[in-house]
Amino acid sequence: MPRQPRFVVPDIALHVRQRGNNGQACFLADGDRLVYLANLRELCVKTGCALHAYCLMTNHVHLLLTPPDAASCANLMRDLGQRYVQYFNRHHERTGTLWEGRYRSCLVDSAHYVLGCYRYIERNPVRAGMVAWPSAYRWSSHAANTGLAPSPMLAPHAEYLALATDEAMRHAAYQGILDADEDPAFLAAIRDATDGGYALLGGDTKAKLMESGRRLERGKPGRRSAGIADEEDSAATLAELQGQLGL
Repeated sequence: MPRQPRFVVPDIALHVRQRGNNGQACFLADGDRLVYLANLRELCVKTGCALHAYCLMTNHVHLLLTPPDAASCANLMRDLGQRYVQYFNRHHERTGTLWEGRYRSCLVDSAHYVLGCYRYIERNPVRAGMVAWPSAYRWSSHAANTGLAPSPMLAPHAEYLALATDEAMRHAAYQGILDADEDPAFLAAIRDATDGGYALLGGDTKAKLMESGRRLERGKPGRRSAGIADEEDSAATLAELQGQLGL
């Protein structure tokens, strides 16, 4: 089935994921991640996109951002991809593509989905078995969103700000969300929505957008499309196989 056109609504947040081609690493050194983040910060300013959360894994990237118009996210990702690939190929003496086709994205709205997406992004390294706690992973927005370190590139989402009126209390409230047990249903929902270009919306926004005639959810339950797994999926699959084999 053909993939849906990207669903972008001005001033509604997007969860964006981009993978390395064929599962290959898109970051080989800390310097690569610093270059990527520098370009991301500059392009967020240029396009007017507000960046709320991010995580740079080994072979893929997660972003949570809010675009001011229908084209700004696509422009940001296009320019970011081109700039970074040019740097990466030159620096590592390689040629050819780096990214696995076009990036995937889904709309996220309401406290449940927005804050859940924050959490999903910043706990990626934990689910992948790379670290025991989100704070142990340097290349995410966790430190800024929990008050451990400032970040001039982040703009807090309204749902994040609504956690508390006091900044210290807000950081503590968000840390409590991060510490809560994972919800398998939410993990499945955000992966499916991102892969399919669907939306995770609160009731009011969902009702308004349904009037556009755009499909907001998958029509029938189904398995995730086949493809190269990222680190967290690989870790989950390995754990499942080990359990089946009694290892």
